[in-house]
Amino acid sequence: MSAEGNTMAQFEIFANDFAPMRTFYESVFGWTFVRNGSRWAISTGDQGPGIDGSMVELTEKITIGTPGCTLRMVVSDAQETYGAVFVHGGKMQSSPLPVPDVGLLAFGEDPDGNVFEVVQLVPDEPPYQA
Repeated sequence: MSAEGNTMAQFEIFANDFAPMRTFYESVFGWTFVRNGSRWAISTGDQGPGIDGSMVELTEKITIGTPGCTLRMVVSDAQETYGAVFVHGGKMQSSPLPVPDVGLLAFGEDPDGNVFEVVQLVPDEPPYQA
């Protein structure tokens, strides 16, 4: 599914400075960005269930002002992702912790302080219950 022209569910990340945020998400999670008017369309890849989104730079007319949500990224190696977050300007709130019947789980922040969750699933377990 491409982020361009996607009218289904999607996420939106607000950024104070687009360049470091783009580098962070490209480097840590392999996302791709395409300019789409005043925002950037984000493709999270074709590797499985997920949604695409966009990134918008904050301006005087666009401010957060509302509660956000937490993005969950399923990764193949939580420890590797943990290290990559620090290298690319993010923070981790804890090292990956084992969660029964789920896998390894950790929460972090991107360079602008947006919270995300990283999960390395238990092999052969779905990413969510149907």
